[in-house]
Amino acid sequence: MSLQRLDIYNVRNICEQSITPSEGLNFIYGKNASGKSALIEAIFLLGRAKSFRTSFIKSVISFEQEYLIVSAQVLHGKGSSIQLGIQMDGKDVEIRINQQTSQKRSDLAYGLPLQIIHPKSVELLDAGAQIRREFLDWGIFNHEEKFLPVWRKYKKALAQRNALLKTKSVNQIHVWDNELVNYGTIVNDYRQQYLEKLRPVLKATMARFLALNDIDMCLVSGWDITKQLEQLFIDDLEKDMRYGYTHSGPHRGDFHLLVDNKLAKDVVSRGQLKLLVICLKLAQVELMIRERDSFGCILIDDFAAELDKDNREKILKFLYGINCQVFITATEIIDFGKLDEIKNYKLFHVEQGKISCVNVPHGTSL
Repeated sequence: MSLQRLDIYNVRNICEQSITPSEGLNFIYGKNASGKSALIEAIFLLGRAKSFRTSFIKSVISFEQEYLIVSAQVLHGKGSSIQLGIQMDGKDVEIRINQQTSQKRSDLAYGLPLQIIHPKSVELLDAGAQIRREFLDWGIFNHEEKFLPVWRKYKKALAQRNALLKTKSVNQIHVWDNELVNYGTIVNDYRQQYLEKLRPVLKATMARFLALNDIDMCLVSGWDITKQLEQLFIDDLEKDMRYGYTHSGPHRGDFHLLVDNKLAKDVVSRGQLKLLVICLKLAQVELMIRERDSFGCILIDDFAAELDKDNREKILKFLYGINCQVFITATEIIDFGKLDEIKNYKLFHVEQGKISCVNVPHGTSL
């Protein structure tokens, strides 16, 4: 699964550009503010219908333009391909798949699975639980197609219960308690099953980059699992009504990455934490490749940020060895390291929003 052609209109300083990337590694370099990150952002917009840099889409749209458009021809399977497109104006989102309008952002995510690594990715282990829940659930979303409808039903029931808590309408709460127990238990089971699959892949990935012993990953369910969730809703009712929201359930879930039975963020260096986050993200990709024999794109913005030369070489070797399309940005070509052993990569230079391919691998075309 890979982008065969990418068309970008009005994404920051990229007004109108088209590229034909390599199915393997794509290196993008240029000065700061040249448009490198905008290129990565455009691909991310196409796969997730949101930006990884801001929640305010208006700021992503080029100056004095009303909307942005990103479209691509995506190779799927044995020679088959699909056309993906997205138009955003800051209020509305129009999604088109094979020229047909879709209302589901999940259709984009299934059509183009993406994993992104950027300088703020360290927040995965260094910030609040929400970002880790999203990381976990994204992996399950790509692993188990039944997860998304169950999670949506849980969130709908949670919203209804919270609305009743705010208005002190307790008579109907037990109905939504039953829904939350049902769907919440399923969500928790999916998360636990996914972690069991991810854990050995993660340990093997980490062994390539880090000399750390006794690494483990454990699920935090979001409630005291020694008690029944149904009973907790009853026990917490007074507190829930006082604050106006539900305190227990998988919406409060998390996972802990442990080193020697301690939170990794508390015992490793900043550089090691960065590598741990990269390993987590690459392990998700590797698990999906093992189970589906394919993945979409790995996006790495600012490759040299907080990674020394040796670790960049290790990661580059790892990326070259997996069946996946990769887009990597850096300020200078030298930041990518040695490229002489890599075959059929493409090198793109970005300057003032203009993207040009500066190498033509043997047997390929621009």
